[in-house]
Amino acid sequence: MRMRTLIFALAIVAAVSATRTAAQSAPAAAPPPETGAQTIDAIAARLDTDVITESEVRDLADFQTLVDGSSKPRAEVIRELTDQWIVQGEADTAHFAHPSDQDIDSAYAELVKRFPSQAAFDQRCAQVGLSQEAVRRQLAQQLYLSRFLDFRFRPAAEVSDADVQKYYDEQFAPQLKAKNEAIPPLDEVQDKIREVLVQRDITDRANQWLSDTRAHLEIDILPATGGAQ
Repeated sequence: MRMRTLIFALAIVAAVSATRTAAQSAPAAAPPPETGAQTIDAIAARLDTDVITESEVRDLADFQTLVDGSSKPRAEVIRELTDQWIVQGEADTAHFAHPSDQDIDSAYAELVKRFPSQAAFDQRCAQVGLSQEAVRRQLAQQLYLSRFLDFRFRPAAEVSDADVQKYYDEQFAPQLKAKNEAIPPLDEVQDKIREVLVQRDITDRANQWLSDTRAHLEIDILPATGGAQ
C-alpha cells in the first residue's frame, strides 16, 4: 500500500485524535472504467523491493498545495513518501486498526473549516485536481499513520512538572501577554501544556526513528518525468 502525506497535516488529525476506534478501513475506491488504452505510471523512486510512483508524488504534492498553499520540492515529497512507507509497514505488521468512516468525516470537516466556505473548499480542490474521495483517502492515511506513531512512542514520552512549568513561564504566558489576553493560572492549563509537550516528544522520537531507518534503506530516486521538479 502506498503512503500519503503524514507530518504536515497533523493539525487536522489532532482535531479528531480523541476518537480512537478499532474499526476497519473504508473500502477501496472502485476501479476506473476500462478504456481502450492504459496509462503506465512511471517510477519516481525505488525502495528496497518496492517503488514510489510519479502519480503518488503528484497526489501528495497536490494535497500539500490544498492544505498549505504550495507543495514541497520533489525530493522532499519523495522523502515524505519514504517515511510514510516505513510507518505503513510497521503499522500493517502490527495489524493496527484503521480509522472509521466517522473519524474520516471529522477530519474532512476540520479541513473544510480552514476555508471561507464549502464552495471555496470545493473550488480549491478542483483547482489542484483532487476529488472528494482523493482528499478522504489522504486524510484516512493521516489518521492511520499518525495514530500508529502515537501508539508506538507515547509510552516512552517523558514530561516532568518542571517541563510544564518552564513552558508556562517561557512560552505560554508570554504569548498571551503579547496579545493582551488574560493569563490563566497554571493549574487550569497544565494538562493541555503537558499534552503539547508529550506530542513534541513523540514527534522527536518518531523523527529520530525514521531517520535511523531511512539510513538503512536502499533508495534510488529516478529523474522526474513530465516536467516534474
